Amino acid sequence: MKYYDLTKDERQRLVIKMENELMQDLKSNKNSHILQYSSNEDVYIRKNVSNILGKIYREQNLVKEKIIQVAVQLLENDDEKVRQTAVYILGEIGKQDADPVFDYIEIALEDPHHRVKNAVMSSLKVMGQKNPQPTLNFAKVFIHHPQPEVRKKVIHGIELRGRTHPEDVLPLLEELQDETNPAVRKMIIHVLGQISYKKGCLEKVTSALKTWKNKKLVENTILYILEVHENYPFSAMSPEEAKEYLKTNFSEYNIQL
Repeated sequence: MKYYDLTKDERQRLVIKMENELMQDLKSNKNSHILQYSSNEDVYIRKNVSNILGKIYREQNLVKEKIIQVAVQLLENDDEKVRQTAVYILGEIGKQDADPVFDYIEIALEDPHHRVKNAVMSSLKVMGQKNPQPTLNFAKVFIHHPQPEVRKKVIHGIELRGRTHPEDVLPLLEELQDETNPAVRKMIIHVLGQISYKKGCLEKVTSALKTWKNKKLVENTILYILEVHENYPFSAMSPEEAKEYLKTNFSEYNIQL
C-alpha cells in the first residue's frame, strides 16, 4: 500500500515508526531500515527518509557526520531509487550546510538514471530557498556544463529562488541567452516565466530582458510570460495588465500580443 493510500492517522503513525527506526540505524551504525525505506517503490516513502534525516541533521549535531556518511553510501548503491534518496538527503543537508554536499551533487549530475538527475533538480530547489548563495555559486558553474541535460536540470533547480528573488537568478540566465539546445532554451524561457508572476517580479524580469541581445529569445519569453499570467489567476497582475505592461516596455518588438 502506498503512502497516500493510508489515512492521515496511519501516515502519521508510519512517519513516527520510520523516525524511530532510522534513528535506531544511526545509533547502531547500521543502514538496514534506511536501505529498506530508501528502495521503496513509493517516492513519498523515499521522500520521508530524506525529510526525517534532514530534520535529525538540523536538530542533533552529534549525528551530522553520520548522516552525511549515510548519504554518500546510498549514492553508491546499484538501485537508482536508493541513489535518488541519497540526493534528496543531500538536499536536506544542504539547506543548512552546503559545503559537504556539492561534490556529491556533482557526482549525481552525471548519474545515468533520470530519477537521480531529477532529484538533483529538486534538491537544488530546496537548497536555493534556504541556503541561496552557495547554491547559486554552484549553479553558476554548472549552467555551462557540456551536457545539455545537466544545464537543463541546474537551470530548473534555481527556479524557486527566482520566484522570490528574480534578481538573484536573472544574471545567470542572461549568461545562457545564446543557448542553442532547444530543450535548454525552453527551460530558460520556462524559468523566466515562472519567476515573473509574483508582486514586483515582472518589473524585475522586464528590466533585465530589455538589456538582452537575443531578441528572438526575448520575444518567445514575452509570449510565455503572458501565458503564465493567463493560467495563474493568483498572479500579481491580471493578464490584461501584464499584456499592457509588456506592450509598453517592448514597443520596439513586432509581437502580436
